[in-house]
Amino acid sequence: MASNAILFITLALINSICISLAFDPLPLQDFCVTNPLGIGKCKDPRFVTANDFFMSGLDRPGPFNSYGVAPVFASATTTPGFNTMGQTFLRSEFAPNGFLPPHTHPRASEVIYVVEGSMEVGFVTSYPDYKYYSKVLNKGDVTIIPFGLVHTVRNVAGGKSVITASFNSQNPGFIFVPDSVFAAKPAINSTYLAGAFKLDEKTVKDLQTKMWYM
Repeated sequence: MASNAILFITLALINSICISLAFDPLPLQDFCVTNPLGIGKCKDPRFVTANDFFMSGLDRPGPFNSYGVAPVFASATTTPGFNTMGQTFLRSEFAPNGFLPPHTHPRASEVIYVVEGSMEVGFVTSYPDYKYYSKVLNKGDVTIIPFGLVHTVRNVAGGKSVITASFNSQNPGFIFVPDSVFAAKPAINSTYLAGAFKLDEKTVKDLQTKMWYM
């Protein structure tokens, strides 16, 4: 009986550690506004202002990338007050037929809200099922992408579409599947990739010369 109790407690502790490592650490103070004079240090609270927690211009997209997407981020990089809060916010405009390649966020789940237009959003479950859950979202609709799963996002409206996305991490990470495989530096062995993707090696070598997400 005692051994069973010890085993249960040990498993519970391991589970607790795994959960705590899966998300950003909880802050130890009300806030830690990034100090522009010292990386990793907090700004003296006496000199913190409301502007440290504020960002404007999220409604003005930057240039569209090669996939027809114009993202704007509110994050610890753009707004000092986001530091240690475990949050990143994104607004993206999609040109007609614009899309994001299959990608994953290794450190966050993602909530997507459609502001304008129509978007098809889906995610793929892990091995061995690889089940694809997808849904066309219209203005006012919201969905969630589970932590770390590969997902797809594309504009299916006749015109532009606009979404916002919220991540529960200060640094969710963006791993675009085509880029990580075919744009790796140094290049992954083309014979290996040809076998893995069931392609001829000439096609793989051609893909490795492409300019991917930018």
